[in-house]
Amino acid sequence: MKELYLTEEERGISTGQLEEMLNQLLAQYPEARKVLIIPPDYTRCYSYTGVITQMLYRKLADTAIVHVMPALGTHMPMSDDELHKFFGDVVPKEAILVHHWQTDTVRLGYVPADVCSEISGGLFPEQIDVEVNHLLADGGYDLILSVGQVVPHEVVGMANYSKNIFVGTGGREMINKSHMLSAICGMEKALGVVDSPARKVYDYAQRHYIDGKLPLVYLQTVTTRKEDDVILHGLYIGSSRKPFEMAARLSQKLNICHVERRAKKLVTYLDPEELKTTWVGNKGVYRTRMAVADGGELLILAPGVRAFGENEEMDRMTRKYGYTGTEHILELYRQGAFEGRLMSAAHLMQGSSEGRFTITYATKPENLSREEIESVGYQWADYNEISKRYDPNTLKEGWNILPDGEEIYYVGTPALGLWMVDD
Repeated sequence: MKELYLTEEERGISTGQLEEMLNQLLAQYPEARKVLIIPPDYTRCYSYTGVITQMLYRKLADTAIVHVMPALGTHMPMSDDELHKFFGDVVPKEAILVHHWQTDTVRLGYVPADVCSEISGGLFPEQIDVEVNHLLADGGYDLILSVGQVVPHEVVGMANYSKNIFVGTGGREMINKSHMLSAICGMEKALGVVDSPARKVYDYAQRHYIDGKLPLVYLQTVTTRKEDDVILHGLYIGSSRKPFEMAARLSQKLNICHVERRAKKLVTYLDPEELKTTWVGNKGVYRTRMAVADGGELLILAPGVRAFGENEEMDRMTRKYGYTGTEHILELYRQGAFEGRLMSAAHLMQGSSEGRFTITYATKPENLSREEIESVGYQWADYNEISKRYDPNTLKEGWNILPDGEEIYYVGTPALGLWMVDD
């Protein structure tokens, strides 16, 4: 196919420009009569991908059977309200397919143990099965459009491209083991990095089991948020790795904030419509940790967080073992505590400050209580009380001086970037 790239760094891509790009894409597939669109779920509500999915559906629905399968990975299915907010009245509910990561996948092949050993420097010498939702392989689709956002990410360094497939529509082994490989190699070495260890695993799987075998095209966005508006700065479309590389360069420029010094107190806010569990809400930990001072405090304002895991299995594992630090979790891992659930071990390692700073979760008591938060190793605050002092409606992005002289650094949308000090 002819790949399509568009960057509008300053003013953003207009609706007209977006329409033209999508028209040029679909003109290359005039015979497509059955199409699968794979956007992210609502935890990527600032990705512009909901808008793009609506536009694609409108353009295709008159001449093709079109299905939309959100790339849930291990996340909970989207609610009716989230589906409507993301896809409007355009995508009917009967066109939505739900990916079940535990049951719906087929094995395409594997990443050999020696490859994983080389990637991880010997830290994870295990074979990883490559699994995707079986409909990608046997659903009879003439065209599969993976629509996603490139942004700094705690597991894969820079999100999207093949991660949308191997995790978003992936199965237990690929999700578990690629996450554990990344965590063992070290999250802070991956964040914001294009060629991270997990990315190399997905690249191997893409080259050997996707390229030339599935009719898959990637549409990758780069966005920022200004007040309530999401701005689309880049859209890169193609089947090769090049669109991802171009999007990653722009995202590194626009979505990584280089803070001049570490904050003794950093406050971040989790949108209650976007983030409802610590499993996804811990983006507030991952994306800000490199801007928090040793001995400092990270305060996470989490009015909508009401559980630890996105599913009962991961919620139970978090409650059992807690965010107790890499060494403790690795010891449990060596003892077999996480057999078949390595993603839980990876998540618990990544959600710990390793004792370098404190993490305080401010929840509404009726959602998650003090006892529940403290039982997993975090400090707790009552959101209803603490938000009177740290009000997300009045704090501005970056440095703030409160009336009593306290200095804090505020991050309003942690899922949209990475904040780091370059030391």
